[in-house]
Amino acid sequence: MSNLTISQEVAQHLLRIKAIQLRPDQPFTWASGWKSPIYCDNRISLSDPEARTYIKNSLSAVIKGYFKDVDVIAGVATAGIAQGALVADFLDLPFCYVRPEPKKHGMGNQIEGFVKAGQKAVLIEDLISTGGSSLKAAEALQQAGVEVLGMAAIFTYGFGIADENFQNAGIPLVTLSNYDVLVEEAIKLDYISDTQLVTLQDWRVNPSTWGV
Repeated sequence: MSNLTISQEVAQHLLRIKAIQLRPDQPFTWASGWKSPIYCDNRISLSDPEARTYIKNSLSAVIKGYFKDVDVIAGVATAGIAQGALVADFLDLPFCYVRPEPKKHGMGNQIEGFVKAGQKAVLIEDLISTGGSSLKAAEALQQAGVEVLGMAAIFTYGFGIADENFQNAGIPLVTLSNYDVLVEEAIKLDYISDTQLVTLQDWRVNPSTWGV
């Protein structure tokens, strides 16, 4: 996979290990109820040393390039926890993770791990769809007095609503790869046909009503 951009190489890794599956003829149903020709589970990359190392190194490079003043790495529960811990270890930085909501028992923590007001954090996420759950994690850190420098994620579907949500929250988002690059690589590697390409492009126009 030489002479490829990071986004192309990440896309190829995700396709190779089937972390991303393209099934235009037999759509998936997401938890939201949306019908989709694509399903993404980047946790699978943790089981493949080659993909895991490449993603860890690439996320670390993004943080060193875009967020130099970072004090702590924060994973978004649950899929961002392992990725974030790998990156924090590589960069020799403290790590914490953020739950979707505070625990109902014990200490009632939403942030697990030590953070203090005034620290600067970068959040790690595996996948960005609308950005809603990711931005809730950012809010939890901000409420604890932590400055959120930005978020680094493995993959984004590239929905306009996600860009809008991150812009409105004032949180920069950097992703290793995206839907458009993935589709290009899938065609190059013969994962999909020209007919299936049309289906994938149609879905991106209005994913919430596609296939209904």
